[in-house]
Amino acid sequence: MRTHISAIVAVATLAMAPAMAHITLEGKQAAIGSSYKAVFAVPHGCAGSATTKIRVQIPEGVIAVKPMPKAGWNVESISGKYATEYEYHGRKFSEGVTEVDWSGGKLSDQNYDEFVMHTFLTDTLKPNTTLYFPVVQECEQGVSRWIEIPAEGQGGQDRGSKWPAPGVKLLPKS
Repeated sequence: MRTHISAIVAVATLAMAPAMAHITLEGKQAAIGSSYKAVFAVPHGCAGSATTKIRVQIPEGVIAVKPMPKAGWNVESISGKYATEYEYHGRKFSEGVTEVDWSGGKLSDQNYDEFVMHTFLTDTLKPNTTLYFPVVQECEQGVSRWIEIPAEGQGGQDRGSKWPAPGVKLLPKS
C-alpha cells in the first residue's frame, strides 16, 4: 500500500512540474534608465524533448541589445523599427534589435542552462510595472510558447498562467 501511495505522489509531482517550471529572468528587478543584464533561465525542454532554439522578443523601450554568444549555439539578432525614437549615449535611434534567437544547440530536458543578453531600459518605461519578454522555446518535438502577459493591473510573475512570459519589475530611475 505504501509503495502505491508513493507512486501516486511521484506521478502527481511530475505532472505538476512543467506548469511550475518555466523560463524566467534571473534578475527580478531593474531600474529604468539603466543597463539590465537579462539572464533567461531554461530549466527543461518541451514535455521531455530537448530544446533546440530559444527566441526572445524584445519589448518596446528596451534598446542597445547585445546577446552573449553561447558555445555550441548560433545567435542571431533580428532588427526592426521602434515605435518611437530613443536617445542613447547622445545618439538617436529609431530602430534596433527586436528579437534575439539562439539555435543550433541542444539542451537536454534533464539539463538547465541560461541565455544572456545585455540591454538598456529606457526612461520611457513606466516604473512600478512589470516588463515582459515573450519567449518561444522550440524543441526536437514540440514548442513551448512562454508569451502570456497579464492584463494591466493583474501583475505578478506567475499570475496562475500556464505559459507566463518572463518579466522584470521596473523600479524608478535611480
